[in-house]
Amino acid sequence: MHFLKYLGYPLPNVALKGEATQSSTLSVATASKAIDGRRNSFYSNGFCSHTAEDETNPWWRVDLQRSFTITAVKVTNRGDCCAERLDGAEIRIGNSLENNGNNNPRCASISHIKAGKTYTYRCDGGSMEGRFVNVFLPGQKKTLTLCEVEVYAAPAGRALSDWI
Repeated sequence: MHFLKYLGYPLPNVALKGEATQSSTLSVATASKAIDGRRNSFYSNGFCSHTAEDETNPWWRVDLQRSFTITAVKVTNRGDCCAERLDGAEIRIGNSLENNGNNNPRCASISHIKAGKTYTYRCDGGSMEGRFVNVFLPGQKKTLTLCEVEVYAAPAGRALSDWI
């Protein structure tokens, strides 16, 4: 299991216990494939999520079931082709489902992740609090494929020492 540390304590990937959804689904590439704990980046192996092709503003979201203080989000890009499709995506975190959660504050922008690679995003202002983590890809004729999304966090509103 992959852990990040906060003040010397390991933080779990809370996305593994979340519920994922996305704006549309291509074939059997459901949203939950991106939180299955596998960084396998080859779409044909069946471990990646995928929206319909040529969609306007596609999105993917994980509901963490309760609010967390999120310190980092790791995203694994598709490795067998088309890594550039993820360029320009935004990671948004918050507690609102307005516009499917895409109106929540931006944690970070994805400029580019090389094919098959995993990149760690730390929110611009440090940690952010929220129940929903979205990957939102603005624009027309876009396709969103995510092979893994990991969310490292502590429960919101509690001291970290009380939780560990």
